[in-house]
Amino acid sequence: MQCGYSERIVHNVAMNGARSMDGNPPPDDAIRPVGRQARAVDGFRLAYDRSGDGQSVILLHGWPGDRHDYRDVVAELGGDVDVIVPDLRGFGESDKHVANPRNQYDAAAQARSVMALLDELDVDRVVVGGYDVGSRVAHALVHLYPHRIRGLVLSPPLPGVGRRILDPSAQPEYWYQAFHQLPLVEHVLDGKPEAVLAYLSYFWRHWSGPDYRPGEDELRRLADLYGAPGAMVASVNYYRAGAGTVAQSLGEKVPDRSDRVPVPTIVLWPGRDALVQRQWADRLDEYFADLDFRVVESGHFTPVEAPRDFASAVIDLLGAHY
Repeated sequence: MQCGYSERIVHNVAMNGARSMDGNPPPDDAIRPVGRQARAVDGFRLAYDRSGDGQSVILLHGWPGDRHDYRDVVAELGGDVDVIVPDLRGFGESDKHVANPRNQYDAAAQARSVMALLDELDVDRVVVGGYDVGSRVAHALVHLYPHRIRGLVLSPPLPGVGRRILDPSAQPEYWYQAFHQLPLVEHVLDGKPEAVLAYLSYFWRHWSGPDYRPGEDELRRLADLYGAPGAMVASVNYYRAGAGTVAQSLGEKVPDRSDRVPVPTIVLWPGRDALVQRQWADRLDEYFADLDFRVVESGHFTPVEAPRDFASAVIDLLGAHY
């Protein structure tokens, strides 16, 4: 791989369920639920958790997850970091409305809600962590509000894939993004918790690394959230907005050097991910001006499978000393 940055290989210990790296459950107050956004944006209010004090970080989850994806990252960060973890629009306990996906559920719309939440919480500048859907929303945040973002911790999807997304080796993994465009979601999945459980379990097991398996209780918890009437449709509205990897990769344009993401960015590339290919990282320096690239020996769900690595990257950007 030809890249203009140094690569670090990061080894992690895989985990099962909501457990910290020493094998013990996170403390009861590691994540304390705070509630809901007071002021709606476009009619949407976000549910969120907040814990700790100090410099601020906001952590953005992926599909098919929710804010609980970061439970062990929060435990690793401890009480010396102000950690905000929302459910994005259409996910978890946040609002789910029937609305035009292209202007209410795309990455820019998600970013509007996230920034309004930060304003409401009196947070000025922040480190943003994100993977999967959360990675796209983090990109939108830094482009729309660059003066508010101190740094990024990102896992795929990331720019630079281009038309390689259409390669025969990639296409068998991305069928779900086309499926999410179809009204079959409404007819086959929405409001049917058992069908949703089978559907989400496939992705959590297939995309996870070989050393991690999601707990049955966690899968059931997610299925109960995604299986409520309207919830499955709300979650796939992000894809219906044209924000999925296939659509984004085909529309990519390499920015001018002056337009690359300007803030320090740590990329945690999952080395055992069935969804993203290792060689797709070769063009990242065309999009990021200040890049620290690290390979993490996990599957797709980096904050769940490699929480210590994710937390360490956040701490590096915050400049904290532990």
